[in-house]
Amino acid sequence: MSEPIAGGRRRVDRVLGEGFLDDLESLSLQELRERRHDAEQEDADLSYIRRLLQGRLDIIRAERERRAKAAGDKVVDHLSEVLGDGTRSTHGSGRFLHVEPSRVAESRRRVEQLIADPHLSDIDTLTDGEIVQAYEEIAIHEQAVSDLRHRVQVAMDTLTAEVARRYRDGRASVDELLKADGD
Repeated sequence: MSEPIAGGRRRVDRVLGEGFLDDLESLSLQELRERRHDAEQEDADLSYIRRLLQGRLDIIRAERERRAKAAGDKVVDHLSEVLGDGTRSTHGSGRFLHVEPSRVAESRRRVEQLIADPHLSDIDTLTDGEIVQAYEEIAIHEQAVSDLRHRVQVAMDTLTAEVARRYRDGRASVDELLKADGD
């Protein structure tokens, strides 16, 4: 996962780009909502990518535990338990995603390579050292996605606060919202 690029064309480049949160008071309510939607969509995409990485980490962690216990069952025989929410050591921010992930594959080639690596997919054949190395590499990428997602959420929260302030101050109304939706 790459850092946002100044002047880049990806949505994350816009959402985290210079000026995205500048002078919000002067923007129309429509523009605020469009920017917030972009941030929400990027949050959903990053959340999806993050969960894919976490799933891979959960599988590797389970294989490491299996080997430490010298258990006979293969991890693949227990995937529903391994990938269930009960085994995760960390939980998300508790945010409800209002949009479905989109364009997940775009600009996320490295993450896809990590997840789709056929060598890593055959975890039984990996040496202990390869498993440790794979875990560390994926954990680094998961942390980078988590950090990026947090920054997107800060932008989304800032935009949401401005919309809420306008309703609270009377600069925006539900009638205006209904009219905009009717167009």
